[in-house]
Amino acid sequence: MNKGFSRRDFLKGSLFAGGGLVAANFMAFIDYRRARAQDAPLRAAMSSAGLAGTWNAQGQEAALRWGELLGVEITWFDGEFDPAIQRGKIDQMATEQWDFVAMQPGSIGTLVEPVTAMIGAGIPVVDMDTLIAPLDQLKEMGILTFIAPNNVFMSESVVQKLVDRMGGSGKIAHIGGQPGHTGAQARGQGFLNIVGKYADIEVVADEPADWDNAKAASLAETILNRHPDLKAIFADNDDMALAARQAVENAGLGDQVLVGGVDAMSPAIQAVGDGKLVATARNSPSRIHGWAVIAGAYAATVGLEQARQDIPFFVLADGPLITADVDTNPALAAEPWKLNNYGMTVIDGLIWAQEQLVF
Repeated sequence: MNKGFSRRDFLKGSLFAGGGLVAANFMAFIDYRRARAQDAPLRAAMSSAGLAGTWNAQGQEAALRWGELLGVEITWFDGEFDPAIQRGKIDQMATEQWDFVAMQPGSIGTLVEPVTAMIGAGIPVVDMDTLIAPLDQLKEMGILTFIAPNNVFMSESVVQKLVDRMGGSGKIAHIGGQPGHTGAQARGQGFLNIVGKYADIEVVADEPADWDNAKAASLAETILNRHPDLKAIFADNDDMALAARQAVENAGLGDQVLVGGVDAMSPAIQAVGDGKLVATARNSPSRIHGWAVIAGAYAATVGLEQARQDIPFFVLADGPLITADVDTNPALAAEPWKLNNYGMTVIDGLIWAQEQLVF
């Protein structure tokens, strides 16, 4: 509102019904922002755990695209996959005035003080992907909304696919993300939820690689040296899964060791199609970062208290399991609409959708 927005004019001109935001009102808000983007830009700060990761880089791209659409000038604070570095940058962020802030913390609890200070100054704050603080504390702090995927589902769905391909028995390893990252914690739990159901599955390693591809490759090499009869590796993200896959191939075990990851970035989707990865699951940075910009810009336009009434505290950014499986039931060849995905591969279409930042 300090940028010259007329909240009253916006509310009068949009199609609000009982204070709730419905689809038509969302479009009115988009039109409102686009019409005023050049004359009254918003100023926002955003941070992700580390732009060296392909997931984070795509999230930044999506956020900047939405920023251009809605007239939001975004300053980025890269966490560099180091919670201490990210804390220093968020401390710096908290010394300035912003129309809204959105961040993906690298580790739970490390950003509470500067985030609390910004909320106390009246700045809308959106939590992206992972928890800034435990849920009860997050609500008490006054976070506008928490936009995140179902990490347990993503992990469970990929690990189940690996276990099925293993025939329900054999050795499996888990390469985790950063231990303080709640998304990594949830993916680790999903891994345990599945392997714990099988008496003949042996977990031979369950160690973090901190989202570092070199660490993941080195860890995979060590595991393979110790367990040349390994059957599968699950990694907490695609970047580490592809690094592990390369280590498997270097060891000459490409036909023996199954690998799966999470995020469904284009290289991983293609690797699933090529048979190098068994599966991945979509954690959409485009949705999480793009929706964060929309929510933040909305709060900056109508006011924080109104935005809290209109935007749910938790917004799920859902995504599917992705495999190369094709439903080819010959009995339904003449009725393909009865087949999963019409009996076609999803690989090329999902890569296209992702490159348009809509998947």
